[in-house]
Amino acid sequence: METKYRRILLKLSGESLAAGQGHGIDTDRLESYARQIKAAVDSGIQVAIVIGGGNIFRGLSGASRGFDRVKGDQMGMLATVINSLALSSALCAIGQPAQVFTAINMFPIGEHYSKWRAINALENGQIAIISGGTGNPFFTTDTGSALRAIEIEADVMLKGTRVDGVYTADPEKDPSATKFASITYDEVYNRGLKVMDLTATALCKENRMPIIVFDMDTPGNLAKVLAGEETGTLVYQE
Repeated sequence: METKYRRILLKLSGESLAAGQGHGIDTDRLESYARQIKAAVDSGIQVAIVIGGGNIFRGLSGASRGFDRVKGDQMGMLATVINSLALSSALCAIGQPAQVFTAINMFPIGEHYSKWRAINALENGQIAIISGGTGNPFFTTDTGSALRAIEIEADVMLKGTRVDGVYTADPEKDPSATKFASITYDEVYNRGLKVMDLTATALCKENRMPIIVFDMDTPGNLAKVLAGEETGTLVYQE
């Protein structure tokens, strides 16, 4: 597979891991993700991953039901660790070494994250799965992904979702919504598009970190993105 990137940060949706179940982890979806990611590494790309926890617990929605926001966000961080361990296990089962890093010290569950340890793992052919968000409440895993992509000096952040790009409106609610092939961060902000939360968007804009939003749930799409095919939507800073 011809590729245009040396190092990527792949953000995966926790909800997508549940597939049609709505919650929990669908083992078929997990295996599909693992095989696609291993193929990327086999092609010579260094892959770091951040995965959400919405299939298990989402802090913000927990707060709306009476949970303390800080404790709710901490529960969400732990959910991302569970998903990261599951993905690590699936990767190792097919012969792809992977190291789980945690934003807060959780040894021996995972290695305490640092930029240099993560990059060392990448350069040694391992996948670095970075869990626990930023380690702080009031930040989403999108912000955690943006931060880690910048820290590890990734060429691009790939946001794998169930939607195949950025649209003028929610395509699941508005059938007239049209997809952007590319869009600037300023236009995302001015149009009020929900690509990521504002903190993550600002972080990527300020550090000129391009994002490609694409449908990860369709097998083969990750390979197309890595090969430079027009799949999904490129979000960039002019």
